[in-house]
Amino acid sequence: MSAAADAVDGALELLVVPSFTRLGPAVRARLDHWRPLDAYDLSGRVVVITGATSGLGLAAARRLVADGAHVEIVARNFVKATAVRDELREQGSAGIVVADTGDLDAVRAAAAELTRRHDAIDVLIHNAGALDKTFVRSPQGAEQTVASQVLGPHLLSALLLPSLRAAGTGRLLWVSSGGMYTQPLAVDELEMTADDYDGTTAYARAKRAQVTLAEMWASRLRGEVVVHAMHPGWADTPGVRTSLPGFRRVMGPLLRSAEQGSDTLVWLAADDGLPLDTTGRFWLDRRPRSIHKLPTTRRSDTAQERARLWDWCAARAGLEPGFLDAR
Repeated sequence: MSAAADAVDGALELLVVPSFTRLGPAVRARLDHWRPLDAYDLSGRVVVITGATSGLGLAAARRLVADGAHVEIVARNFVKATAVRDELREQGSAGIVVADTGDLDAVRAAAAELTRRHDAIDVLIHNAGALDKTFVRSPQGAEQTVASQVLGPHLLSALLLPSLRAAGTGRLLWVSSGGMYTQPLAVDELEMTADDYDGTTAYARAKRAQVTLAEMWASRLRGEVVVHAMHPGWADTPGVRTSLPGFRRVMGPLLRSAEQGSDTLVWLAADDGLPLDTTGRFWLDRRPRSIHKLPTTRRSDTAQERARLWDWCAARAGLEPGFLDAR
């Protein structure tokens, strides 16, 4: 990467809007000479991705299958998942496991099925995550946003860790959101109640927790499994159309396509260069980014609060605090 490319990239990131919209990947792909995603050969690799029946997850699944990977879709809707599986099988290999990532019992059953099917899993992608407008509790009593985007993924990571280790170069990837930049790390405020629930805030707090957990997973695994998080910028997905219609009306022409939004995710799953040479990074458009843009969120990100988050997630997911030490 040249100094000129770094300067242009830095200017885009500082201004936020051009960085997060479709202008970001259009400029950066040329500056950094991106390798086309269709140039990768993923034959023999197994990729598990949650929430891949629409939007970014579906775009990523299509590309990964086209590149030769066997993709296992974990989704809560049997009809949609079956339709996507059948579509993917027209160009490659795919399977489905029906489970809601917010239901911890379903997550355990899904992990058991995946380990039965595969001796090793090369990539686990946590992509499922809706912005719910109304307060809902999970089957285990947690607020649904936290359950599906924090507790469920944390549990699934733990249960599939032996399979990722067995792959030799396993990758654990988290799809976050630029919205997390607005929220501090505050464990006591992570799970909202019915009285104070706001869907946009709940979503952003969960995404902040995801990015923090990704860094903590990376620190604890010490490279034996590579861990990264990324955010897709502002993409025109069914979730945005449903949950943020006003935002879409204003930003519509500048929103990224699902393919542009999922590019870095697929690259992190496929490329054997920088994504394997590093761990614990947060990415946008194939470049590592800071996880903070505001002093207030940086001040909240203490070692003590991180430890509280890890222990809280382990306890709520039914894991022992030291589960990662077990082999």
